[in-house]
Amino acid sequence: MRAVVQHRYGGPEVLELADVDAAEPAADEVLIRVEAVAVSAGDVFLMRGEPRMVRLAFGLSRPRRPVPGRDVAGEVVAVGPAVTRFRVGDLVYAESDQAGWAELVTVPERFVARRPTSVDAVHAAAVPVSGTTALQGLRLAGVRPAQHVLVNGASGGVGGFVVQLAKAMGAEVTGVCRGAKADHVLAIGADHVIDRTAEDFTAHEGRYDVVFDLVADRSLGRTRRALRRGGTLVLSSGRGGRVFGPLGRIAAASVTSPFVPQHLRTLAAKRDGDDLAEMTRRIDAGEVRPVVDAVFALERAAEAVARFEAGDVRGKLVLAVR
Repeated sequence: MRAVVQHRYGGPEVLELADVDAAEPAADEVLIRVEAVAVSAGDVFLMRGEPRMVRLAFGLSRPRRPVPGRDVAGEVVAVGPAVTRFRVGDLVYAESDQAGWAELVTVPERFVARRPTSVDAVHAAAVPVSGTTALQGLRLAGVRPAQHVLVNGASGGVGGFVVQLAKAMGAEVTGVCRGAKADHVLAIGADHVIDRTAEDFTAHEGRYDVVFDLVADRSLGRTRRALRRGGTLVLSSGRGGRVFGPLGRIAAASVTSPFVPQHLRTLAAKRDGDDLAEMTRRIDAGEVRPVVDAVFALERAAEAVARFEAGDVRGKLVLAVR
C-alpha cells in the first residue's frame, strides 16, 4: 500500500511517499481503508521529535514507527475474530496509534466509532483527536450553562471544537486568536473575540469561569488571574522547551493549585471510542460541525505540514487518500 513515511526526525522535507506492507488486523482490530486523514499538532511534534523527551518512547535517533498520522476516516474492509460491533462495509472513523497517513490502517475496536452520516469522510477525519480532546477538556472543567469560557487558541482544530461544544453546553464563549481569524471564530459560534496581537486577555482580571489554554503564551500566574475565584484553568498545550516541552508548566500548575483560589487542571487527552461516538451524535444533531481549511492529496503531505507550521490554518488540514 501507499503511505507517507519518515526515517529521521526533521521538518516537512523528511516526509516521502513509499510503498509499505499493509498490516493484518489482530483479533480485536478492524482494518480500515482510509479515505481521509487529518494533520494534527501531535503529528507535527513527532515528525520533528520534539520535545526531545518524546524520543524516549518513539525512538531515540529515528521514529520506531515510520508512518505518522492518527485521525482516520474510511471503510471497514476486514475485522478480527473478536470484533463484535463492526463488519465489512461500515463507514467509520478512529484515532489510530500512528500509521494513519496510509491507504490501510488497523485500529483496536474500542477506539473506533461509526462516523457521522451528515458529513463526508474529509470532514469526519477532522474530528477524532481534536474533537475528543475538546470534549474531555470541557468535561474536566465541569462546564455548566451560563458560565463564561475563554478559549486561548480558538481558531485551531481543538479550539474550534471547544468553542462549539462549550456553546452547546450553554456557556458564553470568548475566543482568543489572531485578528485575521476573528470572523472564523465568530462564525463557529463564539460570542466574543479577542485579537491576541492587540489585546492581552489576562488583563480581564476575574472575568472567566473557565480558561481553556491551548497556546501557553502567557505565564501561569497571569493566565490564572483571568479566572474568577473557584474558576478552572485547563492546560492543553504540547509546546514548551525543546527538551521537556510543557512539563515545567504542568509541574508548576500541580504545585500551585492547592494554594490558589482557582483550580489548575492538566488535560491528558486519551483515545476513547465512546467519546468519539458522542462526537458523532453531536455532529449529526447539528451542535458541532467539523471545519476543514484545506485538503491535500496524500502525496502532498509535506506541503500540508508546511502550511500547518506557518500558522495560517482555520480548523483542520486533511489529506485525501481516496
